[in-house]
Amino acid sequence: MFKKFILVLAVAVSITACRKEGCTDPAATNFNQEAKKDDGSCTYPEESEDNSYTIPNTYAFTDGDGNSTVSYSGQTDRLNQLSEMVTLMKSGNSTVVSAQDLKDMFANTGDNGGGNFSFSSSKQLKNKCFAPDVSMFEEWMDSLAVASTSNGMTASNGQAGTITAGSGSVYLVNQNGVEYVQLIEKGLMGAVFMNQALNVYFGDGKMDVDNTTAVDPANGEYYTAMEHYFDEAFGYFGVDPDFPSTIPNRFWGKYCNNQDATLNCNADMMNNFLKGRAAISNDVLADRDEAILAIRTEWEEISAYQAIAYLEGAISNFGTDDAKFLHELSEAYAFALNLRYAPLETRRMSTTEHQSLMAQFNENFWDMSVADLNGIISTIQAKY
Repeated sequence: MFKKFILVLAVAVSITACRKEGCTDPAATNFNQEAKKDDGSCTYPEESEDNSYTIPNTYAFTDGDGNSTVSYSGQTDRLNQLSEMVTLMKSGNSTVVSAQDLKDMFANTGDNGGGNFSFSSSKQLKNKCFAPDVSMFEEWMDSLAVASTSNGMTASNGQAGTITAGSGSVYLVNQNGVEYVQLIEKGLMGAVFMNQALNVYFGDGKMDVDNTTAVDPANGEYYTAMEHYFDEAFGYFGVDPDFPSTIPNRFWGKYCNNQDATLNCNADMMNNFLKGRAAISNDVLADRDEAILAIRTEWEEISAYQAIAYLEGAISNFGTDDAKFLHELSEAYAFALNLRYAPLETRRMSTTEHQSLMAQFNENFWDMSVADLNGIISTIQAKY
């Protein structure tokens, strides 16, 4: 009898344990139809601080007639252009890359990157790049192309070529151990995407514009100029409308998620994009400005913390895996560089302080020591 009771109890416990928990309220934003037991996690659409308008939980906004007022297709094109540039650059591990092909993609020659893009678009990366740094990126493209001519060689200090990590990953570096794929990809994330969003589209020139009249309803442009510019800033962040439910595998959305455990930046960034856009649609510009300030601050922090993460990764591979050491050091360099693109009025580092930070990276990455890397980490941590 006792054994039978134990068996019944065990079955009951097993059934209870298998009962999926989650939010069971259909009115909640995170309703889970598979959940059988409510775990108290339900969340609901936010209201603004003055309770005069509702902030949605996804980046979807409509006018009074139900027409979508969201548009940032140009930004999506530029994200896709950079993705295809990265693919071509990484082919340098085994083939010689043409610097001209990369420059044609950068400038979107012929609206198809000189025949190198898989799609056509009138948009380009070059004319949206932080102007003082355009020549730097083109010089890096030249350097990557030169390094790719040595892809059959094993890279070492003073010798360009490819180098294989313990994981099997292969990286192309120049004679100084610099992986230009990382400098160009992550650098353009800053010089184009971050700079355009935080300085241009969130700047007075784009935010002090009309917010009363739809641009061109006859052609499907149901948004005001201000709404559209804010959308374009969101487009450069490069996440899905339901972020962070969906996590992208590229660019700022990916790295925001990487730092989420430390900064809670997934929710912070998305909630402020939603708040700012809803505030514009309801003409509460003080709330818009609060959201913009929060986004500017957090975006800069994501770059700083990601630089530190890569520096720590490089340290962990020092002396044991040269390929991973150089790879992560190159990524760290690019994210440290991106602090340059935070708006001056909110940036933690002055221009002089940032120049001093970048000067801590040796020209020859092979020669950098753990002490050098810890010194860079300390400089960043002192400000962030």
